[in-house]
Amino acid sequence: MINVASILEFNVKEHPEKTAIVFADMKLSFSQINAMANQVANGLVSAGIGKGDKVAISCPNLPFFPAIYYGVLKLGAVLVPLNVLLKGREIAFHLNDSDAKAFFCFQDMPELSIAQEGYAGFQEAKGCEHLWIITADPQGPSPIEGFPTMAQMMGAQSPVFDMMLLQSDDSAVILYTSGTTGKPKGAELTHMNLIMNSRVCVDLLQLSEDDIQLIVAPLFHSMAQTIQMNAGFTKGNTLVLVPRFAPDVILDTMQKENVTVFVGVPTMYWALLNYDDKENRFDFEKISNTLRIGLSGGASIPGEILKGIEKKYKIPILEGYGISETSPGVAFNALNKPRKQGSVGSPIWGVDLKIVGLDNQELPTGEVGEIVVRGHNVMKGYYKKPEETAKAVDKDGWFYTGDLGRVDEDGYVFIVDRLKDMIIRGGYNIYPREIEEVLMIHPDISLAAVIGVPHESHGEEVKAFVVLNEGSQATEEEIVSWSKEQMAAYKYPRIVQIQQTLPMTATGKILKKELKV
Repeated sequence: MINVASILEFNVKEHPEKTAIVFADMKLSFSQINAMANQVANGLVSAGIGKGDKVAISCPNLPFFPAIYYGVLKLGAVLVPLNVLLKGREIAFHLNDSDAKAFFCFQDMPELSIAQEGYAGFQEAKGCEHLWIITADPQGPSPIEGFPTMAQMMGAQSPVFDMMLLQSDDSAVILYTSGTTGKPKGAELTHMNLIMNSRVCVDLLQLSEDDIQLIVAPLFHSMAQTIQMNAGFTKGNTLVLVPRFAPDVILDTMQKENVTVFVGVPTMYWALLNYDDKENRFDFEKISNTLRIGLSGGASIPGEILKGIEKKYKIPILEGYGISETSPGVAFNALNKPRKQGSVGSPIWGVDLKIVGLDNQELPTGEVGEIVVRGHNVMKGYYKKPEETAKAVDKDGWFYTGDLGRVDEDGYVFIVDRLKDMIIRGGYNIYPREIEEVLMIHPDISLAAVIGVPHESHGEEVKAFVVLNEGSQATEEEIVSWSKEQMAAYKYPRIVQIQQTLPMTATGKILKKELKV
């Protein structure tokens, strides 16, 4: 009998007055966050929400998120975190597809009308009975007339709640995939999935009670939820929440709060590497002395960015690999093991990994194929999609990730690319990540993304989108010529397009599907 929310309740017993959450100038103890979660749970019960019911949330990295997260889980309901960038039509799809009975939606952020979009989606959701607006000021009025705020819903609810103990395979969270190959699918993760993954992360990051984690990766995503929030609370960490990434804000927070652990995606590290502290606002030596470790996930970090960050901030940057369907951890570069350049480490404890070919047969060491995994991390299935689940998870429990990789003789995993991103040019397989790695060593290139575009005779042609370093005068023709000297004839990009920025998701991944439009 387990419940992910026991992570929070344990800390209330061990160190109730320790700071659990820092947000701007606000500091909340474990007792305070737990009391809020209990009020949420009691409020949901009063509204008729019970075990197995789905509760959606659209909220950036604010203290309200963990309060709702653990409050929902305490009563045995299932949380459905939504990307805060979704529009009304998309929100309606998620609410309907997940059978959500209730929806918590944050008020607004600058240039982001979350509540209005949420309300529009709620109106189209047939079975969603309750909408509560999370206001930045808990005492503030609801921006949507006729719908109560989260604070009003909690109202006079008791700060005490008897947490429900559940079976290990009871669902805890439904995380929706990005939907790059069609409509998003809800990966159903169990309490056991999340607890096991969190426990393993504690060991891999060698977390101690003294660690202070900065969370800027969105909490609606599996990486921040498991690796930082759940793993951090498992060890009694203080979590510093930042709603939106900006390099100066991150550095200011690191300096002010003595942050020891930072988790980000490659584009965040790229921004921190290239940030120019023209006003000498930051004490980089102090930041480096306090920081203990950085973790990069979400996408492969180019080698040049990794080396640059480690040199500038004097900390180890460890790459890991995981996806929503695996809770998310699959492989990781542990602190107590040697690191290999370009590897995401070895499979985490309790997880098996192999590489298979198109015939689903295991490939020899070193050969490139699809990564498949099984273990405590694999999802229960795609919600209400048994056929999709059967395609993704075979009868022996192996989950087919859709990622291409290889494993070396020491068991280290190397991610080659997404299976769907592979370019086939004139019969040759080309992996965009490899091309991007080479482009990143060009002295004038700051960021690169490579895709395949249709070609009349070759089937596909290699096209690179690049962002130049500030002040660079490099031309597209010069980059093509340079690439020709650096790569095999069938690989180098014949087409280069210079851009000011690259489109990214809320989690900082480059949106290649938008580049293909």
